[in-house]
Amino acid sequence: MPSLLEQMGGVQGVVASTIPVAVFVVANVAFGLQAAVIAALSAGVAVAVWRIARKQPLQPAVSGLFGVGIAAFIAYRTGEARGFYLPGLLFSAGCGLAFLVSMFVRWPLAGVVWHAVNGDGQSWRSDRRLLRAYTFATGLWTLVFAARVVVQGWLYSADEETWLGIARLAMGYPLVGLALLGTVWVVRRARREPASA
Repeated sequence: MPSLLEQMGGVQGVVASTIPVAVFVVANVAFGLQAAVIAALSAGVAVAVWRIARKQPLQPAVSGLFGVGIAAFIAYRTGEARGFYLPGLLFSAGCGLAFLVSMFVRWPLAGVVWHAVNGDGQSWRSDRRLLRAYTFATGLWTLVFAARVVVQGWLYSADEETWLGIARLAMGYPLVGLALLGTVWVVRRARREPASA
């Protein structure tokens, strides 16, 4: 059974999903909203076709194109470039809330997602060291999502569409990378602790 990461198209699939957003930001600054919507949709189609031509999983390509389509539709219907970023903002808010709640119900999502991505089971929850480590890691991820909501939400409210696009990109992989490094560090450290800890 393919892991979650494989179902998402691997690292290439995850990275490719940011291309339409980057294209939208640049096109909106250079040519305006209508051109940006067309450019983002075109980039989404191009990424999907490229993935299909390389015989990579179809689901990530279709899902990515669907996400870009929704964002572009909202921007087009509202007549505001900031509408393109609204789905991502709502997604971050939803994820932040889910990660926060998961800590209190003792199903920290950092552990659930990590083991789903690697195709492992959820037996780690019986190990107090790992449960504690993943709870801490989940707190890191909650901060990432909260930071996105606060910063991007403020820029959205201020109608700073260009800075909102830049913040969307800057708070994407850089923050995810930091949270991922923190997760790896805390889990490896927990696994080196004595079993009685």
